[in-house]
Amino acid sequence: MNNSTNYNLGLLLLRVGFGGMMLTHGIPKLLKMISGDFSFGDPIGIGEPASLVLAVLSEVLFPILVVIGFKTRLSSIPVIITMAIAAFIVHAADPLGTKEMAIIYLIAFIAIAMLGAGKYSVDRK
Repeated sequence: MNNSTNYNLGLLLLRVGFGGMMLTHGIPKLLKMISGDFSFGDPIGIGEPASLVLAVLSEVLFPILVVIGFKTRLSSIPVIITMAIAAFIVHAADPLGTKEMAIIYLIAFIAIAMLGAGKYSVDRK
């Protein structure tokens, strides 16, 4: 394989891997919301229901768009914001081990936003 193929396969792996794993955090929130339970943290003071809806969008809808490579750079932004809030507001006082997952996702989605979707994406079709 040439460098271009490796690069694009790497971008695909990054998108599908981190986007797919983010769904494991978002789908339980979506199911909670569908069941009518809107109790949720309110880290930025917009209310629990609004915070839950934004978290669901950022952890379900936008990661799906990243996985398929549709408007990847723009779709990464809400996830980046949500992970920054999780790491530096929600878990601000917690030890690194507690906020580590949010920071890892934050770094990955920043990389995705910077690099774009690559050749193997809806955007390139």
